[in-house]
Amino acid sequence: MTAPEMRPVVVGVDGSPASDAALAFAFDAAATRGTRLVAVCAWSDFAVGNAWAFGSALDWETIQAAEARLVDQQLGTYRSKYPDVPVESVVVRDRPAHTLLEHSENAQLVVVGSRGRGGFRGLLLGSTSQALIHHSASPVAVVPPARQ
Repeated sequence: MTAPEMRPVVVGVDGSPASDAALAFAFDAAATRGTRLVAVCAWSDFAVGNAWAFGSALDWETIQAAEARLVDQQLGTYRSKYPDVPVESVVVRDRPAHTLLEHSENAQLVVVGSRGRGGFRGLLLGSTSQALIHHSASPVAVVPPARQ
């Protein structure tokens, strides 16, 4: 187990405006704590929909590379704004909640965006946020998207 002050800030990213808000918060948190940032993109259940039914017919390597490029682009602005924050990018084919919960075991903080879906925008949390709030091994920050 890693000493608490050496543990990273973990942030869930997916290219959306909600994850932009989460990234801004997470980079600031990592800079304030003097630790590294781990940006996690788990894409199986939202990027390819019902792809599991097609199995190996899909080119998973191409999807993985496209997701990695998306994460790298999204991190670009923040890397230049926070040059002293070391960043690790993790892109996996898995459920976001599962992957983020695994990463929470060695994190100081897990940060996710809130999509604000539904009729009670801002009051409802998605399934990933709910899973983290109830099961995370570290504190969780659910960051709403910037108001437009």
